[in-house]
Amino acid sequence: MPTNSSRHIILQKIVEASKRRLPLANITSADQDEIYRPILPDAITCFKNELEAIKGQCILCEDELALYTKLRLFILKNNFSYLYCLDSYIADRLKVYDIPFSKAETDFESMEAGVTGCEFLVARTGSVLVSAASKSGRQMNVFPPVHIVLAHVSQLVHYPEDALVAIQKKYRASLPSSISTITGPSRTADIEKTLVLGAHGPKEFVVFLCKE
Repeated sequence: MPTNSSRHIILQKIVEASKRRLPLANITSADQDEIYRPILPDAITCFKNELEAIKGQCILCEDELALYTKLRLFILKNNFSYLYCLDSYIADRLKVYDIPFSKAETDFESMEAGVTGCEFLVARTGSVLVSAASKSGRQMNVFPPVHIVLAHVSQLVHYPEDALVAIQKKYRASLPSSISTITGPSRTADIEKTLVLGAHGPKEFVVFLCKE
């Protein structure tokens, strides 16, 4: 490479700048209690309160039977003709409890509500951690007008850091290509600072949380 080329000059400047860079200061981790408000009165209630504070819904269920019973009632109440579901495990449970669903490509764009699982739940922020490793795929997190998440209390952690540590332990060296959090329904206040739900994704976000 010619020493007077633009590329050589830029690379040389980068090398020189890296030599002048100051060493990183010692970083001490702060106590989480100093960053976040405490988890009160417990993780389940905290998650429910935080999610509902941002216009989401959290429906607590004592066990699997209660979960799918309440899910059926939710469908009837909202007059949904079916749930769109790509997760094979959830689809099997929907069959067991005789809940109508579809996974046909022809029904995708006309779906009224979609149901998925998730990776973890974050109590402090009311967030749901999802990843590309999901059997439902990425589209199901943003396309359904109503996004329903089925989760278990074992997936509940206190803080965002805990969720990231948990997903690292789960996948180790094979982390999913995409990891993100969903915090309530899609929203924007770009237009005249008026909050609008469903601007870039689901207008309703509902978590059915099973305790057992």
